[in-house]
Amino acid sequence: MAQLADRTGRFVTAHPRSLTAAVTLALAGFGVTAFGIAPMAPDASDLPRRLVTEVVATDDVQTQLDALADHEIELYRNDLTRASDTADTLLRRLGASDAAAASFLRRDATARLVLEGRAGKIVQVRTDATGALEELVARFAATDAKLQATHFTRLTVSRTDAGLQARVETLPLATQVRMGSGVIRSSLFAATDDARIPDAIASQLAEVFSTDIDFRSDLRRGDSFSLIYETLTADGEPITWGSNSGRLLAAEFVNGGQRHEAVWYQDPLGKGAYFDFTGQSKKRSFLASPLEFSRVTSGFAMRMHPILNTWRQHKGVDYGAPTGTAVRSVGDGEVTFAGWQNGYGNVVEVAHSNGRSTVYAHLSRLGVRKGERVQQGDTVGAVGATGWATGPHLHFEFKVGGEQRNPLAIAQSSEAVSIAPASRARFLAWATDVRSQLGAAATVAHAGDWAE
Repeated sequence: MAQLADRTGRFVTAHPRSLTAAVTLALAGFGVTAFGIAPMAPDASDLPRRLVTEVVATDDVQTQLDALADHEIELYRNDLTRASDTADTLLRRLGASDAAAASFLRRDATARLVLEGRAGKIVQVRTDATGALEELVARFAATDAKLQATHFTRLTVSRTDAGLQARVETLPLATQVRMGSGVIRSSLFAATDDARIPDAIASQLAEVFSTDIDFRSDLRRGDSFSLIYETLTADGEPITWGSNSGRLLAAEFVNGGQRHEAVWYQDPLGKGAYFDFTGQSKKRSFLASPLEFSRVTSGFAMRMHPILNTWRQHKGVDYGAPTGTAVRSVGDGEVTFAGWQNGYGNVVEVAHSNGRSTVYAHLSRLGVRKGERVQQGDTVGAVGATGWATGPHLHFEFKVGGEQRNPLAIAQSSEAVSIAPASRARFLAWATDVRSQLGAAATVAHAGDWAE
């Protein structure tokens, strides 16, 4: 029994936010149940009333102080490893003052894995009141590349009667559903960072609403969002590595007073997509951007040409991104050109339906060949600085009948589909449930703040 109480106490100390969110959700469930049965109970005003007085005896102050002095204090602290970390700096940042432990992390082959390889490992230490290390637990991507999408590595350094010992385990990742909300004060990613929402989920949020909102020019101070998302966890902690970090399940975004909604729905055949709450698909014939959420450096407008130094119409959109960033086709089509084209450098052109085509220029490498069929989202190349380019970026054009058009306007007006009639009733029931959960997302997010 004492061991159970000890483990419970450690969990509460190490995972306050997870526990608070769980309690909030549980209370929300009780609230729904109470709402359902309350009308069947008698009117409270008809119930008899009585006053009960009871004297509660407490220990004197000295007894309480003595009990507190006898209590063994254990301190927990969490952080992520940094590329510049040494054994000494890592332990110092985590509040551990233990030269012997630092020496062990340097010389033990297993313990050295904490600082070897990529930074960003989740590290938790437990120390006594003097700062001596009792236990260090590091969680990071599975060392076996084939297991990295489903498993993680847990490295534990423990103090035993024989001294410090290290061991490594490979364990399965778990999926957790979380809620969050935020308000725009400067940018989308600043708001999601404040709300402690993973960057991968923030990117999905921007992607889902990319044909409704131009996040470069339409975002307003005071805009707000609520969302529900899956996150992969290692021992209850959201992972900080890898691209497979979970899926956005539902979101609501209020932009300039206009409400936009999206929910992930998977039909009985296993095919999933995002829809609004009326059953209209969020997916259109063309994506709003050939890159995942990125920085637009030059829009579809008049500008001073950076090389020719002349004022002229920019008949495309430039996206700033690091060399090697994947470039994707914004729609289904056939590659009509893949090669070198003067000032465009390496370029790919894709022909779509109804006389429409797209151009992807300054690529560092080509990912397709002429005549190849591509689907929306397929990689056609990588960002580069070939041709007439002052730095790595993607120049993107959308043509209709050979004439350049504003790509975002085309994406927003492109065709969308509705939920299949056979699935409509099931979808609407699911959407109603999700809408109520989104309403509770802000409350759960505040609960996480209180836990701090």
